[in-house]
Amino acid sequence: MRPIKHIHGDKAPHWIGDGFYVKTLINHLDDDSDINYRHTDPFLLFDYGQPTTFAPNPHYQTKPHGIGQHPHKGFEAVTVAYAGEISHADSTGGRGDILAGDAQWMTTGRGITHEEFHSEAFGARGGLFSMVQLWVNLPSAHKLTAPRYQSIKRADMPVVTLTADSNHQTAIGTAAIIAGDWQGIKGAASTFTPINLWDIVLHHTGTTTLQLPNTHNVLLLVQEGEVLVNGTAISAGHLIQFAAPTQHCAEMAAEQVATHDRIELCLLAAHTDELAATSIKAPIKKTPVETSAKLLLLSGEPIGEPVAAHGAFVMNTKEELHQTLRDYQAGRFGQ
Repeated sequence: MRPIKHIHGDKAPHWIGDGFYVKTLINHLDDDSDINYRHTDPFLLFDYGQPTTFAPNPHYQTKPHGIGQHPHKGFEAVTVAYAGEISHADSTGGRGDILAGDAQWMTTGRGITHEEFHSEAFGARGGLFSMVQLWVNLPSAHKLTAPRYQSIKRADMPVVTLTADSNHQTAIGTAAIIAGDWQGIKGAASTFTPINLWDIVLHHTGTTTLQLPNTHNVLLLVQEGEVLVNGTAISAGHLIQFAAPTQHCAEMAAEQVATHDRIELCLLAAHTDELAATSIKAPIKKTPVETSAKLLLLSGEPIGEPVAAHGAFVMNTKEELHQTLRDYQAGRFGQ
């Protein structure tokens, strides 16, 4: 079983533009010797958009909620919508509305500018809004790849059934495979390095076990509800960082033995208070007991390359970063 290394969730929320109220749970720019990009590679940043209610916007046509044109380079920005709708448009001509349950996978490559606003339909009606965005690093061989945009609709994601470990005939949840591989079932997104991104829903109590490559770094967001993860109770708004792959993983993989680690999940319901668990509570207002839980599983093969970054530019060396800044200032960005 892959041990838990750290639980992220104590960051103060902040606004991105006027449409996204987020907690940045991990950030490659953080300077922490124990918890930094080396421990989450290839995942650079994770913004958790906690559920926020927006009133209808009568000024949508002139002032939609969101963030206007801004540049990115050298990584991939992945957005998953849980509630509400997002309209995306970028400098390559990529555009689309991301509805609840959908995802977008934007490869910034050699440079792209884009904007993200609440959709016109959501702006008109208002309501609950919640999303997450993660940044996935690109290896040096693909840093300057052509930008691209993948719009991934919920209907295009393979969905697998999660069963109880005690009785594999009992369904207790589902996992939508946005990217990666689930026992031979391929995800909807095309990626440059081995990555799993699974959107998980648990709707019944019972323990189910996930199998993940033991060469991957692994993160797990509890987006809604409360669950036991390897025996530890975790509530909504927390990102679990698991221990790094063991040093002998490469040798084990070469020998084709024990190439996967286990993560156990169990939905916490009203009558599980007798279970022995270390409780991690979120500083939020108490709500009625959840009848389901939503989670987002991220795992990825570490790229293992140096990172030089400034804002939304992520390169390998300081010289590459300085050249990117010069190009942007001179109007050569993305060329």
